[in-house]
Amino acid sequence: MSESAVQIIARGPRENAEAAAAAIDADPTLEGATYSILEEDEDRNIWRIDAFPTTAEEVEGLKATLADYPVTVTVEKLADADWLAMSLSGLPPVRAGRFFVYGAHDEGRVPPNAVNLKIDAGAAFGTGHHGTTVGCLEAFDDLLKRERFERVLDVGCGTGVLAIAAARTGSRIAVGTDIDAPSVRIANENAALNQAHASFVHASGLNDQRVRRHGPYDLVFANILAPPLVALSQDIKMALSLGGVAILSGLLRTQERRVTAAYTSRGFRLEKRIHHDAWSALVLRRMG
Repeated sequence: MSESAVQIIARGPRENAEAAAAAIDADPTLEGATYSILEEDEDRNIWRIDAFPTTAEEVEGLKATLADYPVTVTVEKLADADWLAMSLSGLPPVRAGRFFVYGAHDEGRVPPNAVNLKIDAGAAFGTGHHGTTVGCLEAFDDLLKRERFERVLDVGCGTGVLAIAAARTGSRIAVGTDIDAPSVRIANENAALNQAHASFVHASGLNDQRVRRHGPYDLVFANILAPPLVALSQDIKMALSLGGVAILSGLLRTQERRVTAAYTSRGFRLEKRIHHDAWSALVLRRMG
Protein backbone atom coordinates (compact mmCIF):
# COMPACT_ATOMS: atom_id res chain seq x y z
CA MET A 1 0.00 0.00 0.00
CA SER A 2 1.51 3.31 -1.02
CA GLU A 3 1.96 6.35 1.22
CA SER A 4 -0.97 8.03 -0.51
CA ALA A 5 -3.41 5.21 0.22
CA VAL A 6 -6.44 6.17 2.29
CA GLN A 7 -9.40 4.58 4.03
CA ILE A 8 -12.77 6.31 3.92
CA ILE A 9 -15.02 5.72 6.94
CA ALA A 10 -18.69 6.68 7.10
CA ARG A 11 -20.83 6.30 10.22
CA GLY A 12 -24.54 6.71 10.80
CA PRO A 13 -27.83 4.98 11.66
CA ARG A 14 -28.45 1.72 9.85
CA GLU A 15 -30.97 3.12 7.36
CA ASN A 16 -28.60 5.92 6.38
CA ALA A 17 -25.57 3.66 6.06
CA GLU A 18 -27.50 1.10 3.99
CA ALA A 19 -28.82 3.83 1.70
CA ALA A 20 -25.30 5.19 1.21
CA ALA A 21 -23.96 1.71 0.48
CA ALA A 22 -26.73 1.12 -2.04
CA ALA A 23 -25.76 4.40 -3.74
CA ILE A 24 -22.16 3.20 -4.03
CA ASP A 25 -23.39 -0.01 -5.67
CA ALA A 26 -25.62 1.91 -8.06
CA ASP A 27 -22.86 4.23 -9.29
CA PRO A 28 -21.23 2.68 -12.40
CA THR A 29 -18.05 4.68 -11.82
CA LEU A 30 -17.65 2.93 -8.43
CA GLU A 31 -18.35 -0.60 -9.64
CA GLY A 32 -14.90 -1.81 -8.64
CA ALA A 33 -14.76 0.01 -5.31
CA THR A 34 -13.94 -2.14 -2.29
CA TYR A 35 -15.96 -1.49 0.86
CA SER A 36 -17.69 -3.22 3.74
CA ILE A 37 -20.63 -2.32 5.95
CA LEU A 38 -21.18 -3.56 9.50
CA GLU A 39 -22.82 -2.71 12.80
CA GLU A 40 -20.33 -0.87 14.98
CA ASP A 41 -22.46 -0.03 18.05
CA GLU A 42 -25.75 -1.91 18.52
CA ASP A 43 -26.90 0.15 21.51
CA ARG A 44 -26.45 3.46 19.69
CA ASN A 45 -27.58 2.14 16.28
CA ILE A 46 -24.32 3.14 14.62
CA TRP A 47 -23.36 1.39 11.39
CA ARG A 48 -20.05 1.84 9.63
CA ILE A 49 -18.88 1.77 6.03
CA ASP A 50 -15.16 1.16 5.43
CA ALA A 51 -14.03 1.92 1.87
CA PHE A 52 -10.55 1.36 0.43
CA PRO A 53 -10.24 3.35 -2.80
CA THR A 54 -7.37 2.45 -5.12
CA THR A 55 -7.40 5.55 -7.34
CA ALA A 56 -7.84 9.28 -6.88
CA GLU A 57 -11.04 9.05 -8.93
CA GLU A 58 -12.48 6.47 -6.52
CA VAL A 59 -11.57 8.68 -3.56
CA GLU A 60 -13.44 11.64 -5.01
CA GLY A 61 -16.36 9.49 -6.22
CA LEU A 62 -16.85 7.87 -2.82
CA LYS A 63 -16.64 11.21 -1.00
CA ALA A 64 -19.17 12.76 -3.38
CA THR A 65 -21.60 9.87 -3.05
CA LEU A 66 -21.40 9.72 0.74
CA ALA A 67 -21.86 13.49 0.98
CA ASP A 68 -25.44 13.04 -0.27
CA TYR A 69 -26.41 11.04 2.83
CA PRO A 70 -26.66 11.91 6.55
CA VAL A 71 -23.53 10.00 7.58
CA THR A 72 -20.32 11.28 9.16
CA VAL A 73 -17.38 10.82 6.79
CA THR A 74 -13.70 10.74 7.70
CA VAL A 75 -10.68 10.05 5.53
CA GLU A 76 -7.65 8.40 7.14
CA LYS A 77 -4.23 7.86 5.64
CA LEU A 78 -3.03 4.27 5.62
CA ALA A 79 0.51 3.70 6.78
CA ASP A 80 3.07 2.31 4.35
CA ALA A 81 2.95 -1.20 5.76
CA ASP A 82 1.56 -4.63 5.03
CA TRP A 83 -1.80 -3.53 6.45
CA LEU A 84 -3.67 -6.48 4.93
CA ALA A 85 -1.45 -9.08 6.57
CA MET A 86 -1.61 -7.26 9.89
CA SER A 87 -5.38 -7.02 9.81
CA LEU A 88 -5.78 -10.69 8.87
CA SER A 89 -3.52 -11.75 11.73
CA GLY A 90 -6.12 -10.38 14.14
CA LEU A 91 -9.10 -12.10 12.55
CA PRO A 92 -10.50 -15.13 14.34
CA PRO A 93 -11.36 -18.31 12.42
CA VAL A 94 -14.90 -18.62 11.10
CA ARG A 95 -17.35 -21.51 11.52
CA ALA A 96 -20.15 -21.76 8.95
CA GLY A 97 -22.04 -25.01 9.30
CA ARG A 98 -19.60 -27.85 8.65
CA PHE A 99 -16.97 -25.43 7.30
CA PHE A 100 -14.15 -23.96 9.37
CA VAL A 101 -12.22 -21.20 7.60
CA TYR A 102 -8.91 -20.14 9.11
CA GLY A 103 -5.59 -18.48 8.31
CA ALA A 104 -2.03 -19.55 8.96
CA HIS A 105 -2.09 -17.75 12.33
CA ASP A 106 -4.81 -20.17 13.54
CA GLU A 107 -3.14 -23.42 12.47
CA GLY A 108 -3.40 -24.83 15.98
CA ARG A 109 -7.14 -24.15 16.40
CA VAL A 110 -8.46 -26.47 13.70
CA PRO A 111 -11.29 -28.72 14.97
CA PRO A 112 -11.30 -32.42 14.02
CA ASN A 113 -15.02 -32.54 13.13
CA ALA A 114 -15.14 -29.90 10.40
CA VAL A 115 -14.28 -29.34 6.76
CA ASN A 116 -11.23 -27.19 7.43
CA LEU A 117 -10.32 -24.61 4.79
CA LYS A 118 -7.00 -22.80 5.13
CA ILE A 119 -7.32 -19.57 3.14
CA ASP A 120 -4.61 -17.06 2.31
CA ALA A 121 -6.33 -13.87 1.19
CA GLY A 122 -3.33 -12.08 -0.30
CA ALA A 123 -4.89 -9.39 -2.51
CA ALA A 124 -8.13 -11.30 -3.07
CA PHE A 125 -11.55 -11.01 -1.43
CA GLY A 126 -12.97 -13.90 0.58
CA THR A 127 -11.37 -14.81 3.89
CA GLY A 128 -14.69 -16.16 5.14
CA HIS A 129 -15.16 -13.28 7.59
CA HIS A 130 -17.38 -11.14 5.38
CA GLY A 131 -21.11 -11.66 5.84
CA THR A 132 -21.54 -12.50 2.16
CA THR A 133 -19.00 -15.35 2.22
CA VAL A 134 -20.38 -16.73 5.48
CA GLY A 135 -23.90 -16.63 4.03
CA CYS A 136 -22.79 -18.56 0.94
CA LEU A 137 -21.09 -21.24 3.04
CA GLU A 138 -24.09 -21.57 5.36
CA ALA A 139 -26.44 -21.88 2.37
CA PHE A 140 -24.19 -24.53 0.82
CA ASP A 141 -23.96 -26.44 4.09
CA ASP A 142 -27.75 -26.50 4.33
CA LEU A 143 -28.13 -27.79 0.76
CA LEU A 144 -25.57 -30.54 1.34
CA LYS A 145 -27.84 -32.05 3.99
CA ARG A 146 -30.23 -33.07 1.20
CA GLU A 147 -28.37 -33.20 -2.11
CA ARG A 148 -25.01 -33.41 -3.82
CA PHE A 149 -23.55 -31.30 -6.59
CA GLU A 150 -21.27 -32.96 -9.14
CA ARG A 151 -20.42 -29.80 -11.08
CA VAL A 152 -19.92 -26.45 -9.35
CA LEU A 153 -19.01 -23.03 -10.76
CA ASP A 154 -17.82 -20.08 -8.65
CA VAL A 155 -18.29 -16.76 -10.45
CA GLY A 156 -16.03 -14.01 -9.07
CA CYS A 157 -14.06 -16.55 -7.07
CA GLY A 158 -11.76 -14.22 -5.11
CA THR A 159 -9.69 -16.46 -2.82
CA GLY A 160 -11.47 -19.53 -4.20
CA VAL A 161 -12.95 -20.48 -0.83
CA LEU A 162 -16.39 -21.43 -2.22
CA ALA A 163 -15.16 -23.66 -5.04
CA ILE A 164 -12.62 -25.21 -2.67
CA ALA A 165 -15.44 -25.90 -0.18
CA ALA A 166 -17.33 -27.68 -2.98
CA ALA A 167 -14.31 -29.74 -4.00
CA ARG A 168 -13.66 -30.73 -0.39
CA THR A 169 -17.24 -31.97 0.02
CA GLY A 170 -17.37 -34.26 -3.00
CA SER A 171 -18.00 -32.15 -6.10
CA ARG A 172 -16.25 -33.88 -8.99
CA ILE A 173 -15.77 -30.62 -10.90
CA ALA A 174 -15.23 -27.30 -9.13
CA VAL A 175 -14.33 -24.38 -11.37
CA GLY A 176 -13.85 -20.74 -10.43
CA THR A 177 -13.52 -17.66 -12.58
CA ASP A 178 -12.52 -14.07 -11.86
CA ILE A 179 -11.76 -10.96 -13.89
CA ASP A 180 -8.86 -10.19 -11.53
CA ALA A 181 -5.69 -12.12 -12.44
CA PRO A 182 -4.06 -11.93 -8.96
CA SER A 183 -7.22 -13.41 -7.44
CA VAL A 184 -7.03 -16.36 -9.83
CA ARG A 185 -3.42 -16.98 -8.89
CA ILE A 186 -4.24 -16.81 -5.17
CA ALA A 187 -7.25 -19.11 -5.61
CA ASN A 188 -5.14 -21.75 -7.38
CA GLU A 189 -2.56 -21.50 -4.60
CA ASN A 190 -5.29 -21.98 -2.00
CA ALA A 191 -6.61 -25.02 -3.87
CA ALA A 192 -3.15 -26.59 -3.73
CA LEU A 193 -2.80 -25.60 -0.07
CA ASN A 194 -6.05 -27.43 0.74
CA GLN A 195 -5.36 -30.40 -1.57
CA ALA A 196 -8.62 -29.61 -3.36
CA HIS A 197 -9.36 -30.56 -6.96
CA ALA A 198 -10.57 -27.08 -7.87
CA SER A 199 -9.30 -25.03 -10.79
CA PHE A 200 -9.55 -21.31 -11.44
CA VAL A 201 -9.35 -19.35 -14.67
CA HIS A 202 -8.92 -15.68 -15.53
CA ALA A 203 -12.00 -14.89 -17.62
CA SER A 204 -14.53 -12.11 -18.10
CA GLY A 205 -17.93 -13.72 -18.31
CA LEU A 206 -19.43 -17.17 -18.40
CA ASN A 207 -19.07 -17.70 -22.15
CA ASP A 208 -15.36 -18.40 -21.93
CA GLN A 209 -14.70 -21.87 -23.36
CA ARG A 210 -12.79 -22.91 -20.25
CA VAL A 211 -15.95 -22.26 -18.22
CA ARG A 212 -18.53 -23.59 -20.68
CA ARG A 213 -16.84 -26.93 -21.35
CA HIS A 214 -17.60 -28.22 -17.86
CA GLY A 215 -21.28 -27.19 -17.91
CA PRO A 216 -24.10 -27.39 -17.37
CA TYR A 217 -23.44 -26.97 -13.67
CA ASP A 218 -25.52 -28.28 -10.77
CA LEU A 219 -24.60 -25.29 -8.59
CA VAL A 220 -23.36 -21.79 -9.34
CA PHE A 221 -21.94 -19.50 -6.65
CA ALA A 222 -21.88 -15.79 -7.48
CA ASN A 223 -20.64 -13.68 -4.58
CA ILE A 224 -20.13 -10.42 -6.44
CA LEU A 225 -22.28 -7.24 -6.41
CA ALA A 226 -25.96 -6.58 -7.08
CA PRO A 227 -25.58 -4.86 -10.51
CA PRO A 228 -23.49 -7.67 -12.08
CA LEU A 229 -25.74 -10.29 -10.45
CA VAL A 230 -28.68 -8.75 -12.30
CA ALA A 231 -26.71 -8.39 -15.53
CA LEU A 232 -25.57 -12.03 -15.38
CA SER A 233 -28.98 -13.54 -14.60
CA GLN A 234 -29.46 -15.00 -18.09
CA ASP A 235 -25.87 -16.25 -18.31
CA ILE A 236 -26.13 -17.92 -14.91
CA LYS A 237 -29.40 -19.54 -15.96
CA MET A 238 -27.80 -20.95 -19.10
CA ALA A 239 -24.81 -22.21 -17.10
CA LEU A 240 -27.12 -24.21 -14.81
CA SER A 241 -28.84 -27.52 -15.47
CA LEU A 242 -32.62 -27.65 -15.00
CA GLY A 243 -33.19 -27.97 -11.26
CA GLY A 244 -29.76 -26.51 -10.57
CA VAL A 245 -29.14 -24.03 -7.75
CA ALA A 246 -27.68 -20.53 -7.71
CA ILE A 247 -26.29 -19.15 -4.44
CA LEU A 248 -26.04 -15.40 -4.88
CA SER A 249 -24.48 -12.85 -2.56
CA GLY A 250 -22.56 -9.61 -2.46
CA LEU A 251 -25.86 -7.76 -2.16
CA LEU A 252 -27.42 -5.71 0.61
CA ARG A 253 -30.79 -6.60 2.10
CA THR A 254 -32.15 -3.49 0.42
CA GLN A 255 -31.15 -4.97 -2.95
CA GLU A 256 -32.84 -8.36 -2.46
CA ARG A 257 -36.03 -7.44 -4.31
CA ARG A 258 -34.19 -6.22 -7.39
CA VAL A 259 -31.93 -9.27 -7.64
CA THR A 260 -34.71 -11.75 -6.86
CA ALA A 261 -36.97 -10.21 -9.49
CA ALA A 262 -34.26 -10.56 -12.15
CA TYR A 263 -34.01 -14.29 -11.48
CA THR A 264 -37.65 -15.20 -10.87
CA SER A 265 -38.48 -13.54 -14.18
CA ARG A 266 -36.12 -16.05 -15.80
CA GLY A 267 -37.71 -19.09 -14.23
CA PHE A 268 -35.96 -19.33 -10.87
CA ARG A 269 -37.69 -20.04 -7.56
CA LEU A 270 -36.42 -18.37 -4.39
CA GLU A 271 -35.82 -21.05 -1.75
CA LYS A 272 -33.99 -19.27 1.06
CA ARG A 273 -32.53 -16.00 2.32
CA ILE A 274 -29.65 -15.75 4.78
CA HIS A 275 -28.82 -12.44 6.46
CA HIS A 276 -25.62 -11.30 8.15
CA ASP A 277 -25.57 -7.68 9.24
CA ALA A 278 -26.75 -5.68 6.22
CA TRP A 279 -25.82 -8.41 3.75
CA SER A 280 -27.95 -11.06 2.13
CA ALA A 281 -27.38 -14.42 0.45
CA LEU A 282 -30.08 -15.87 -1.79
CA VAL A 283 -30.68 -19.48 -2.75
CA LEU A 284 -32.58 -19.84 -6.04
CA ARG A 285 -33.39 -22.94 -8.07
CA ARG A 286 -33.78 -23.00 -11.84
CA MET A 287 -37.27 -24.37 -12.53
CA GLY A 288 -37.57 -23.58 -16.23
